[in-house]
Amino acid sequence: MSLLHSIKMRDPAQPTTLEVVLGYPGFHALTLFHPLAALLWKMEMRGLARFWANIGRMFTGIEIHPQAKIGKNLFIDHGTGVVIGQTAVIGDGCTIYQGVTLGGKGKEGAGQPRHPTIGNNVIIGAYAQVLGNITIGDYVRIGANAVVTKPVEDHAVMAGNPAKMIGRAEEKPAPYGLCENVPAPEDAGAVDDTLARLQSIRQPIK
Repeated sequence: MSLLHSIKMRDPAQPTTLEVVLGYPGFHALTLFHPLAALLWKMEMRGLARFWANIGRMFTGIEIHPQAKIGKNLFIDHGTGVVIGQTAVIGDGCTIYQGVTLGGKGKEGAGQPRHPTIGNNVIIGAYAQVLGNITIGDYVRIGANAVVTKPVEDHAVMAGNPAKMIGRAEEKPAPYGLCENVPAPEDAGAVDDTLARLQSIRQPIK
């Protein structure tokens, strides 16, 4: 399955081929910019590699270090603010939403692995932070705004800061990282309460 076809199959918006080719920053980052930056890095042309990666960041809003290893069919949805660090490794079929950081914790020395290794078919929700030289298993779902600093087993559903396991994920596509039969966090009703209050304020105004 090609990256283009994979994006069309996995995006709930069901985009056309032309939409993906012309309007998806994640597609541009993974086809126009990162492959060449990675090649230049392997050729020891690191200055040019970083320059081209920076051009890609300015064009797409997505920052991928030239040394980062990315598997097949990574879907970076929306993409703005995504940061993928130098020693990060991403498996096949993963989905990453806007604002995600695969970063370090500042404890590892130069030349040492300091970024996460992400398994296959992992979904990482918007603005989640996965930090340090840790391994994230296959079919893991990481919720929006979660902060993960410890290894995660296969099929785990993670949420919160610090992230905790709140359920198990199935081996099937889950747009936005949502999973069935997963208990909601204790504060999950906060958004509903806020919306209800806003609605009660708007009614008298009408």
